[in-house]
Amino acid sequence: MHIVVCIKQVPDSAQIRVHPVTNTIMRQGVPAIVNPYDLFSLEEALRLKDKFGGKVTVICMGPPQAEEALRKCVSFGADDAVLVTDRAFAGADTLATSYALAAAIRKLNSEQKVDMVFTGKQTIDGDTAQVGPGIAKRMGLQLLTYVSRIVETDLEAGTITVERRGEGGVQILKTALPCLITMLENTNEMRFASLPSMIHAAAYQVRKWNKDDAGIEDISKIGLKGSPTVVSRVFGPTPRSEKAEMVNLETSSLRDISLNLLQSIFTVHPTLEQDLVEKFSA
Repeated sequence: MHIVVCIKQVPDSAQIRVHPVTNTIMRQGVPAIVNPYDLFSLEEALRLKDKFGGKVTVICMGPPQAEEALRKCVSFGADDAVLVTDRAFAGADTLATSYALAAAIRKLNSEQKVDMVFTGKQTIDGDTAQVGPGIAKRMGLQLLTYVSRIVETDLEAGTITVERRGEGGVQILKTALPCLITMLENTNEMRFASLPSMIHAAAYQVRKWNKDDAGIEDISKIGLKGSPTVVSRVFGPTPRSEKAEMVNLETSSLRDISLNLLQSIFTVHPTLEQDLVEKFSA
């Protein structure tokens, strides 16, 4: 069994600041980390490897420094690591990124058949949740999103059964392999890397692919040229000036407090009361 896990090196969002004049993200001095959502996918892939054997390959599209993120994944137990890096990929949005990664995964598939592709549900810097489904669409893979648990994997029958969280509850889905799975957060706990594994990762030779190595057929679909998305402005949330209103329960009944709060809300939003009446009377 061959499992490919897509990861991304992202800036630590807890330490990102927005420039007050240019309204651009200030990345200087901000440490880079493995996208936290991708680690849940990596752990799930490693658990399948522990159970069935096989190979786990981690792949990342990014600048040369993203090699450190791949080494970290190798320290956790990944068998192979590929960094898709080329100046031609610069400025890629989710459409161009999914095109490049799909081409690279096809290249991996030509080396050894890929049975599953894992991604995190989204990244903490983009939060679009589009790259995983984009890869699945481009490669014609069965897509399982927001997976919370893998119930059963039958390699002989070539099927997988998962639990997927939806708005209405939990769905149990069964599909054929190969497939692409996007894992939800908090579905497992990332294992610790052992000292021998960390030493192995430090010396591991990460494979680096440029656009030709990755099998890119149409360079107009990668990088800035292949990215129709335009970010016009980035800004931080405006601090709220109003203060919280303190309510004294000792001098007011719960009923009076509730009525006063509702009246305050309806005053600020004058159409809300009529909308609620129409909704509940329908």
